[in-house]
Amino acid sequence: MKLTSQSFTDGARIPGEFAFCIPADEGHVCLGGNRNPQLSWADVPAGTKSFVLVCHDPDVPSQGDDVNQEGRTVPASLPRVDFFHWVVVDLPAELRAIDAGHFSAEVTPGGKPGPEAALGARHGVNDYTAWFAGDEAMKG
Repeated sequence: MKLTSQSFTDGARIPGEFAFCIPADEGHVCLGGNRNPQLSWADVPAGTKSFVLVCHDPDVPSQGDDVNQEGRTVPASLPRVDFFHWVVVDLPAELRAIDAGHFSAEVTPGGKPGPEAALGARHGVNDYTAWFAGDEAMKG
């Protein structure tokens, strides 16, 4: 099976339109577009009943104490952990592409709704309220 995207280039930095946060003009970071990228797939195995998409990040800081804090940096020596930014299951077997922004089109307070998602699929619901505990706008 072959997975491709028109939203970014393999091995390149993910564009801010599709990232949760991006470098800020002032300070450390600001919220990005948080749109899901356009994805398409081909050469599907015979008998496929549904699809699952998993967006796995193996390089997330194991502690968020220094993330986006004035006068602090995340130490290079800090162990990194796996983080699953997005999981969507039960995509229809006949589906061969999803459009950019079809499942996620912005950062939403308290995380995206769900688990019901577009096209009869289900997705994981991110609860990032702990990361933004001091931000009233992100409590949802």
